[in-house]
Amino acid sequence: MRNLYEDAREALPEPSGDARLPGPGRERTFAALPPAHGRGFAQTWWGLAWLKALADSALDGQQVKQGRRHARAGAVGAVSVRPGRITAVVKDRDGTPCRCDVLLQELGEADWDRFLDLVADRAGHIAALLDHDMPPHLVEDAAAAGIELLPGIGDLEAECGCGAWDHCSHTAALCHQTARLLDEDPFVLLLMRGRSEQELLEDLQARTALRAREVAEHLASSECAVEPAAAEGIPAAEAYAARDILPPLPAPPPAVDEPGAAPVLGGGTDPAPGVDVPALEFLVGDTAARAQRLLADALAPGHADAPPQAALTRAQDAVRLAALGPAPWIAARLASGSGRTARALSLAVRAWEYGGVPALAVLEEEWTPEPAALARATAQLAGAWEADEPPPKLRHDRNRWTVVGGGAQLRFGRDGRWWPYLKERGQWAPAGPAAEDPAAALAAVRSGEEEAG
Repeated sequence: MRNLYEDAREALPEPSGDARLPGPGRERTFAALPPAHGRGFAQTWWGLAWLKALADSALDGQQVKQGRRHARAGAVGAVSVRPGRITAVVKDRDGTPCRCDVLLQELGEADWDRFLDLVADRAGHIAALLDHDMPPHLVEDAAAAGIELLPGIGDLEAECGCGAWDHCSHTAALCHQTARLLDEDPFVLLLMRGRSEQELLEDLQARTALRAREVAEHLASSECAVEPAAAEGIPAAEAYAARDILPPLPAPPPAVDEPGAAPVLGGGTDPAPGVDVPALEFLVGDTAARAQRLLADALAPGHADAPPQAALTRAQDAVRLAALGPAPWIAARLASGSGRTARALSLAVRAWEYGGVPALAVLEEEWTPEPAALARATAQLAGAWEADEPPPKLRHDRNRWTVVGGGAQLRFGRDGRWWPYLKERGQWAPAGPAAEDPAAALAAVRSGEEEAG
């Protein structure tokens, strides 16, 4: 059975210009994606940059919004990606198919040579590409070498069977769907720029092998070669021969189901001046509970591969202890010892319960995002609401966006997540856990605002 894409592709004339069919392995076709209900079209910074290029290139913002609705409803068919061009069939609301193309200029051979040399010279760049990641410093290094990987203003050209000369709702829908593909695989962008994943990796492998040979030849021919230092340790044969006389490793300790009860420290003797016995017993009990959790983690499968956790500061640990619900006088000592008022400690505990250290940092730190992070946050906010849903009026100050005339606020964390806040008794208070989508975070805080009201 012929599919919709094949029918539309033959029914419409081939596009003009340099639209030659690519060679083997230089065209990828992605199946139609499901509707994108309740989520943004891009989560990665490069996906957001792609959508920003669309917004900057299109002359009619309403067409962009209509295209986003088409894409959100699942109207975009299979997407074909090849050097310089992406193609898809987009259905109108009445089901009429329309073929559309978006063009992006390919990089020249000299640009590719510079880019591949740049990647081959840095192991971190190679590792990122192999992990299907596009870190900002890779794009920045390429831009410094005169190579623009991401599209900019006017770089996304539109061709559509509907006859529009600028971006229409069909090409805008295709661009939104492409942003989802880019999120999953930045090699899609590199293919549009002219090279397939296989070509890139083969070229990188050849370049790194050539560099290794050049280094080896240089060291072998160097007249000032230094004699290698004597190796420390014992010969491998000797270590292997001694394997039978080495004692076996001890068995791991048994798991502990629950921590033991904290001892009573009074013992009928008056404590030394300044020693708060109940507070000390509270700390002993917390230490036992933490030891039991550490042991359980150490015995769990995969513990050796888990990343180490950063130690808490005294101020952070005071909040953690206060979250355990100690007696009021102990909480007062924790507040005083960490330089907080009782109210500030209460808000800090609430933040801790919503998200630990990151949530506490959002509560107590005010910071200015870097231009790239600020642009991503602004793009997220701009694209978070549907076209038929009026976006809230927000006042921006550093990493905080406050609803004008309301008691709700969004705070942008250093990890790229959005944290909802409500105004309580003249102070901003945490109102929920973080969300990737600012619209979802604001919806949660507004429901809280209505309940409070």
